[in-house]
This record gives sequence, structure tokens and C-alpha cells, in this order.
Amino acid sequence: MRFTNPRLNQPGVKRLFRTEPDRPMALLKRCPVYEPTPLHVMPVFAADLGIGALMVKDETRRMKLGSFKALGGVFAVAQMIEGATGAAGLDSERARTTAAGMTFITASAGNHGLSVAAGARIFGARGIIVLGSAVPEGFAERIRKTGSEVVRVDGSYEDSVQYAIDAAEQNGWLLLADGSWDGYIERPALIMEGYSVLAEECRQALESAGTWPTHVFVQAGVGGLASALAAHIREHWPQQPQIIVVEPEAAPCLLKSVQAGKLTRAEGPESNMGRLDCKDASLIAFEALRRDADLFMTVTDEQAEGVARDCAKHGIQTTPSGAAPFAALKELDPGPGARCLLIATEGPETA
Repeated sequence: MRFTNPRLNQPGVKRLFRTEPDRPMALLKRCPVYEPTPLHVMPVFAADLGIGALMVKDETRRMKLGSFKALGGVFAVAQMIEGATGAAGLDSERARTTAAGMTFITASAGNHGLSVAAGARIFGARGIIVLGSAVPEGFAERIRKTGSEVVRVDGSYEDSVQYAIDAAEQNGWLLLADGSWDGYIERPALIMEGYSVLAEECRQALESAGTWPTHVFVQAGVGGLASALAAHIREHWPQQPQIIVVEPEAAPCLLKSVQAGKLTRAEGPESNMGRLDCKDASLIAFEALRRDADLFMTVTDEQAEGVARDCAKHGIQTTPSGAAPFAALKELDPGPGARCLLIATEGPETA
């Protein structure tokens, strides 16, 4: 399924998050495990795909968490603690005391939960991560090792989101969801601001190489990464590519929403692209992508699984979720003049 966005660059559509990476970069400079992830140039893979050049932003080992999500949850936790502390700063005794009294809860398909749990551990807060039944136990074990609690919900990702919302309200905990809706915008906007680091790392590497992509393929669940990357490109890149948002055929919530001109739920079966299998788009991601994205595409589970094997042959160990944009690239077939940038968003599920 494909949908060309008729509202591209529509005046009056506002982005409700920061596109500048200054604040998350300042935090990361103090992090001993931070370094920019590689941007691989892959001529052999490009030839196999029938395009002129292939650049792959490799997030499979990001900050020992193995996903771009490491940039979002940790930054949001830090900003929320700093906001509660005031001007004392994160290194102060006041910040540590404040954090010790804060409980962060979120629902996750895996990677976002790991990031929030890592942030809670680093800054001394309590973390509670709610996982649906489809989330592999490997994620649950990795989250438990951070010291955060794991709650298993017998249901879908959407069921785990509702559980987290209800538990936060009942217990006075801090909900840190990566999706957004009416009345819940500021915290997911912090997460998306953290993702701007990935976009800025790409911009710096491309500027240094002197080569810019003609096409950027980016996968989407609720749409946080896709909208953060697309907005940064539109605001800060000197050469503008075509931006293609890729979703599972079973969960095209952004495609359907942009097509309808309003948030629209995408009903469908469970997908093997577990981190993308979201039936409801984030409000602020939808509002931004209806302005910034050129094209929305879906890929099947079979396509994603097959291209994940292709990626492995070329040295990129990822999942169907991480490989989804490669499947869309093969489907779109932009031709030998295309220079394509893709994001391998996560490593193996149990890494």
C-alpha cells in the first residue's frame, strides 16, 4: 500500500517538538558510553538493490542498549528530573533526593522500555515497564537487569499502554509514553527531541562526506523517530530528499491518519515487526509528518523477514522491524540514480 502526501509543506501545520539536538547532545557529552553510531556506505548492497548508493545508519549497538530508543527515554527522564529539581542540576544532592522519590512508568514493545529503565537507573529513580504478551522475554530480562520492575499484560501493545495510563493515575506515578494524544504532549515531545541526535549525527556525516541522499526511508510505529528525523531534515539539511515513511501492512496507523486527515486507528493482525506494530499513531508525530513526509508505504511480514536475512548477508544484524525500510526500498525500486539513506533501528531482540 502507498499513499502520496498531498499536504506536504502545508502552511499552518505546526511541529509540537524541538528539532534542535542541543539539549540532548549536552547531556550525552557527559555520558561515557555515548559515541555517534556509524553511517555505513554499502556499495555491494546498493548494487544488489539496483540503486546508485546506499547509506545505512546503524543503531544496532547504540549505547549498549542496541536501539535508537536509547536516545529518547534517557533524555526525557533526565529532563523531567531536572525540571522537578529546579536549578540545582542533575549532579546535585537535591537532584538525587528528588529522583529517588519519582516513579516512571511506561508501556513498551521493548526498546523504549529499556531506555526509560536505563534512565531511571542512571539518575536513581524507580522504573516500571509494562509489556504486552507479544514482547519477547529477552527484553523483559534485560529490563529487569537495570533494576526496573516489569509488569506483564496479557494482551496487545495498546492494552499495555492503557494499563500504564491507569496505573500512573491511580498511584501518582509519572507516565512516560512515547505516543501522544490530546492533553498528553510535553513528555513524548522530550523523547522525540532526544531522537534529533540521530538526525544530527547523520547530517554531520553526510556534510563531511559531501554526499546527500535523494531518498530517506524511515520506519514508524507510533511515529516518534520518523517525525523527529523528517522534521530535522526539513529544518536543517541543505539538500532535501524524498522522505518515505514505512509501516507494517498490519498497522499502517500513520498512512491511514494522513489519508483521512485525522488520527485514525489501524485495525489488523499481529505483525512480526513487533516494535512497529502500533495501531494508534502519536498525535504530535502525525501532525508533523502530514507536513514533512512525501510518501507512506506498507510492507508485509514476509517482505520484512526476507530482507532482514538480506541485511545479515551484508553484515547488518537486525530484526524485521529494523529491516522494514529495506523492504520498502526494494518495493519502490527508485532506480540507479537514487542515493538512499536507511535506518537499521535495532539489533537482535535478545542482544
